Amino acid sequence: MMHPSEEIYCEKSNKLRGKTIVIGITGSIAATECFSTIRELLRHGAKVVPVMSEAARDLVTPQSMEFACGMPPITELTGQTEHIKWFSSNTADMFLVYPATANTVSKIANGIDDTAVTSMATVALGSNIPVAVAPAMHESMYRNPAVKRNLETLGSWGVNIIGPRTDGVRAKVASKEEVVAWVFRAMSRDDLAGKRILVIGGRSEEPIDSMRMITNRSTGLMAVSMATRAFERGAEVEMWMGGCNVNLPDYIPTKRFETVSDLVKMVETIDHDAVIVPAALADFAPLGPSNGKIPSDRAFDMMLSPVPKVLPLIRGRCDRVIGFKAESGIDHEQLVSKARSRLEEYGLTAVIANDVDVSGKFSTSAILVTKTASKVLEGSKMNVSNYILDFCAEIL
Repeated sequence: MMHPSEEIYCEKSNKLRGKTIVIGITGSIAATECFSTIRELLRHGAKVVPVMSEAARDLVTPQSMEFACGMPPITELTGQTEHIKWFSSNTADMFLVYPATANTVSKIANGIDDTAVTSMATVALGSNIPVAVAPAMHESMYRNPAVKRNLETLGSWGVNIIGPRTDGVRAKVASKEEVVAWVFRAMSRDDLAGKRILVIGGRSEEPIDSMRMITNRSTGLMAVSMATRAFERGAEVEMWMGGCNVNLPDYIPTKRFETVSDLVKMVETIDHDAVIVPAALADFAPLGPSNGKIPSDRAFDMMLSPVPKVLPLIRGRCDRVIGFKAESGIDHEQLVSKARSRLEEYGLTAVIANDVDVSGKFSTSAILVTKTASKVLEGSKMNVSNYILDFCAEIL
């Protein structure tokens, strides 16, 4: 008989297929978030093994965790030496403490083993298994010098510190989306580790009056796909986003812009190793947008003026810039020619050219064009993002 947890296995992706994640659950009220986080890991193909401290069992039941993942949680270490079974023999691929209380963080940092969770951490660290902790506590506890020092100690050992999200009162546990992204990061190749990558996406929105604007159909999905995969591959990612129709990941620092003029003002802060620009920016903007709302019961004339080209400005701040060039209704050779012309004119490292008539909402067909070569990229926008980041890893 199939367990209910198996019904959602790989429902979203197979990124974690074949991977085993041991999750240590401790006595924070944020333990109530574990159910949905475990289920999300399963949806990407992971096998999840829950380990619960005694304090955690006062907040969530072992039965609910077993229902979440299909495996009975480990609540104490027995003669089966569960901590050795999962980590010393490299059976598990990662140990995630979610949520991690101040007490548990401090115990792990000082080698104290008095719960199943802390013993698991000791063996995982000693076996060079990737370890991550997601702190959750009152913010005054998070600011405590001893707790801060202990988190810094864990970080110096290579432990990934996920979150927390502070709101002035609480250091709240990271969202399930952020936790899963960090698991992807730990399980992915790290060929972009330490590289600072800026992704500029979305669409500019140039005002006609206080209500209307000139814009385009860009959703921002390619930029989000690019930033997400760069994060998962180890990069330090920042995203600048114009108008968009997609959810923005809460774990990637993001600045917003509306007009090309807004973006131009931001360019002087660029100090990244590479900049990738799938943004769809206007070439013209209304000259002197009207205050208020233009009456809708009459025709009106509108003057347009050219806006600055942003790619050359970005190129002045960064040596490695990848631009995008969208065209419509032209053949492969013409598309490559136009992309290479743009590349040479602005001194870009590469241009991603695509025909908007053959691009879908979630998939695309594009050509990566450099000075001497071109390569067709096809598939989902996430897969195309991966191909582009392969190129980034080569040039960085």
